[in-house]
Amino acid sequence: MRRPGFPGGVALALPIAALAAYWPALRGALVWDDDAHVTRPDLRSLHGLWRIWSEPGATQQYYPVLHSAFWAEHRLWGDSALGYHLVNVLLHLGAVLLLYRVLRRLSVAGALLGASMFALHPVCVETVAWISEQKNTLSTVLCLAAALAYLRFDGDRRRRWYALGTGLFCLALLAKSVTATLPAALLVVLWWKRGRLSWKGDVLPLAPWFCMSAAAAAMTAWVEHTFVGARGASFGLGSVERILVAGRAVWFYLGKLVWPADLVFIYPRWTIDARVGWQYLFPAAAVAALAALYAVRGRSRGPLAAALLFAGTLFPALGFINVYPFVFSFVADHFQYLAAAGMIPALAAGVALAADRLPPVGRAASRVAALCVLCVLAGLTWRQCGQYRDLETFYRAILERNPTSWLAHDNLGVVLVRRGQAEEAAGHYREAMRLNPDYPEAYNNYGNVLAQAGRWIEAADAYAGALRARPWFAAAEKNWGKAMSDAGRLNEAELHFRNAIRIQPEYADAHYGLANALANSGRLPEAVAEYGETLRLQPDLAEAHANLGLALAEQGLWSEALPQIAEAVRIRPGYAEAHAYCGYALAGAGRLTEAVDEYREALRVGPDNPDVHYQIGVALRKLGRIDEAKAEFDAAGRLSVPAK
Repeated sequence: MRRPGFPGGVALALPIAALAAYWPALRGALVWDDDAHVTRPDLRSLHGLWRIWSEPGATQQYYPVLHSAFWAEHRLWGDSALGYHLVNVLLHLGAVLLLYRVLRRLSVAGALLGASMFALHPVCVETVAWISEQKNTLSTVLCLAAALAYLRFDGDRRRRWYALGTGLFCLALLAKSVTATLPAALLVVLWWKRGRLSWKGDVLPLAPWFCMSAAAAAMTAWVEHTFVGARGASFGLGSVERILVAGRAVWFYLGKLVWPADLVFIYPRWTIDARVGWQYLFPAAAVAALAALYAVRGRSRGPLAAALLFAGTLFPALGFINVYPFVFSFVADHFQYLAAAGMIPALAAGVALAADRLPPVGRAASRVAALCVLCVLAGLTWRQCGQYRDLETFYRAILERNPTSWLAHDNLGVVLVRRGQAEEAAGHYREAMRLNPDYPEAYNNYGNVLAQAGRWIEAADAYAGALRARPWFAAAEKNWGKAMSDAGRLNEAELHFRNAIRIQPEYADAHYGLANALANSGRLPEAVAEYGETLRLQPDLAEAHANLGLALAEQGLWSEALPQIAEAVRIRPGYAEAHAYCGYALAGAGRLTEAVDEYREALRVGPDNPDVHYQIGVALRKLGRIDEAKAEFDAAGRLSVPAK
């Protein structure tokens, strides 16, 4: 019997429909941690590419295939978000095409409907619109290609298909280790097709794949713990609590596939308590559902196979393995992207098989209904993509649906500070601290706002709160030092800068802050040493070169000072203070005419500065140009008088 499907025109229109649905995402900005994935300056060289492969910790996660792709993309279009978004959408379309090929090879009913629903389902937006999740789209393409190659091998036992599948699976693991579930998924599929499994024919060929999966899973768990930060009290769940999380998460994800309402980037984090009886209903219901599906396997193995595929593919994100996002939520839409590629076609197959039993009029109506569902899904996807337009829109969308997200409050505060809206930012920081009193970043960011406003004592209290929550928080110590330095409390500033360096010895900003505090205290030789350490760690910091030059000049070391100041100007053309420091060093060296030229350049590229006018006057007087000197002294006097 011919199953109801779509006309060929609809199949051709699917890529166009998907591009239209994801159009707002193409215009989106970098959000969340995208800047940690778009290749950093220190990794953009060929040596950086080598580090991506050879140095765990060089990138946020050890996914070298993913970061090699980002490396290549950066060479093509740099930091432009459009290129990355377009690649992500195209990879999603590639995954849709491969999924359709796999479904057709397995003779799954409603294959085109299933692939179309996956293409347009809004639960996929988080993966496709978020540049960082190119790890999802890329690994899914490689995973489905590996699955297709293995199914070809299963059909004809030709080694070239097995070799191709193995290579693709290895690449998939190195793009994202969630694909480690593929060999188990293939066994489920083979059992569904044949009703039994053969050790020699089915299990043994996949044994190397299982070994690769175990190695990738162990590596990812280690990286998450060591480099990403998946450790601490937020991850201190016992085995019972983890089962409660897993049981609830499975139903949550299934619910979002069936009814994709109220999707949000950060869902509220559940309070898991093994003493609360109703929380056991979720895992109990999951076990009961599997038992029921197992009981009817004689009539149809499909539902049980679909359930096993869904739960098995979700397993890495169900709470049994610590991943950093569990700090703020146990669930996320991007966690189920690969699992959705299995469950959505299963749901579509059920619809297609049911439609087969309808009379001709009913089958025609089912096609219209399916097309309407696809249109609704596309509309929801289009609307969801709009939330990724820019950072402020992104965080406000999260808070609209999850106002308890302390992380979104804190991150929105950071965005508002950059836009000069410090007062509103402070309100979000306070709310983040209220919602999560143990979140140190909110205290640190609030302290920065207070310090900028000159509220030194309150800023110190905020930094102290950050360090109570995380005693090894080097940035809070550094910022506390900066605040005390700005307040003129140089001894306290030195203490906090040294604490930051003790926590993080290679912290260039802390060395720079300490150097400034020492220079302002008149301890110039010590300051010179700290400026030197700063430049060892960050050679292109123009301010450090300029201030090192000034510290050397103040000790009469004119010939040593001038190259440092020149380097500052080379790194940052138009650096007014560096030109002024250069004038000071030249004047000290007796090169008065050149000093006047540098002082005038400082005034040309920067604002009128009374001190610079005064120094020009001093130099001109020494040169005997009395009238010009008097004019400069008069200008300095006018600028020094406060405006009424």
